[in-house]
Amino acid sequence: MTETYIYTGIAFITGFLIAWIIRTVTLNKLGKLKRSTQGYLESEKLMKETIQKENMMVHQMKQASELEFGKKLQESKALIRVLDENILLLQKSNEETEALMKAGLPEMYDLKLKLIEANNTIARYKGQVENK
Repeated sequence: MTETYIYTGIAFITGFLIAWIIRTVTLNKLGKLKRSTQGYLESEKLMKETIQKENMMVHQMKQASELEFGKKLQESKALIRVLDENILLLQKSNEETEALMKAGLPEMYDLKLKLIEANNTIARYKGQVENK
């Protein structure tokens, strides 16, 4: 009977030690998993912050480019307006030239043609300068 108690005690102590080892190993694995998960969460937070910063930069660049394009659009509209006015003046000048030609003043017609050619040359030079 004493042997039974001894064997039972040894079995109990052995079971307790095995359970203790299993519990310790499990707790260690859970601790490692927790640290790994925390590291993963931290890296995800950093990535999220980085992406948010990049999004803000892209948004700011978009706003800046929209503002720049808006300014260029206004400048283009102003230029178009000036060009339209110049075209109207040129048409009026051409009509006057035709009227003079019909009136029989060929000398005025020749001078007017030279003036038109000079204005065209000036316009071409201005265009070349603006393109550079």
